[in-house]
Amino acid sequence: MPNASMAQPAGLDRNLALEVVRVTEASALAAAQWIGRGDEKAADEAATAAMRQALDSLTMDGMIINGDGDSPLRTGERVGKGNGPKVAIALTALEGRTICAKGSHNALSVVALTDHGGFLEVPDQVYMDKLAAGPGLPDGLLDLDLPPEEMVRRVAAARGVGVSDLSVCVLDRPRHQDLIGRLYEAGARVVLIDDGDVSGAIAAGLPETGIDLYMGSGGAPQGVLAAAGLKALGGRMQCRLVVRSEEDRSRCRKAGIEDCHRKFDIDDLVCGEVMFAATGVTDGHLLQGLRLSPGRAVSHSLVMRSATGTIRHLTAHHNLAKTVPQHK
Repeated sequence: MPNASMAQPAGLDRNLALEVVRVTEASALAAAQWIGRGDEKAADEAATAAMRQALDSLTMDGMIINGDGDSPLRTGERVGKGNGPKVAIALTALEGRTICAKGSHNALSVVALTDHGGFLEVPDQVYMDKLAAGPGLPDGLLDLDLPPEEMVRRVAAARGVGVSDLSVCVLDRPRHQDLIGRLYEAGARVVLIDDGDVSGAIAAGLPETGIDLYMGSGGAPQGVLAAAGLKALGGRMQCRLVVRSEEDRSRCRKAGIEDCHRKFDIDDLVCGEVMFAATGVTDGHLLQGLRLSPGRAVSHSLVMRSATGTIRHLTAHHNLAKTVPQHK
């Protein structure tokens, strides 16, 4: 489990942050060749292979802490050239492989870096309840134990607005039907997304998205990734693992988490400095997706550093003949 008293990493400089965005660009470009082709497995495999190759080109000694299941980017894999700063990595080569295959919204490629030991390791087959908001809220305001109606009232009061002025992002899943109904009853607006809860949670930290809160459950590794982005934005987050069986409990213990019902705040999930990079694959609340034309592509990326609070929006023009193999 991360130690909040750890010294700040010396190696996470801005040059590494700008190198990491090349990694998310590479995986997004590879996935883009499969947008709308109905083959989520091929999209995921292409993105994963491209991300692995790009990570291995970086001057760093990286360890993947929260990875992509049983893939070349799984938890425990070492990446990078093996020299340079020792870093912990949380990632997803393609968040939303199904929506990529369908040509729908919110598919992303995401990488976050921190000092070795700075990410909470979580089991990749366990869900997590998540509550996320942007900067400016008092410490302790977010609380997963509060009813959703009370939560939106507290946030509205802290923001100096009415509940009807709040927009809450929620994954459109049967398990969230009660939550969605209660938010409607409370008077809040609900923004439903088909997939991509990393982008949904981080969108709550950016005023231009119009999202004030993120609520609901999703994958635990995606919760840590979202926390990394929100920490770079100065946002707030509280999470708790959803333990539904003894098998889930065993997975938690294997990851080093003894108290499976503990509420984790953002500094428990990510401690120390963090760098975050994401590139849009398809259009979403967080980023525009790739714009493809014969032999060319335009990508839109977000790069953030918690140490400086810098947020960079990068647009890049790519010659696909020199970057990714073309799918026929």
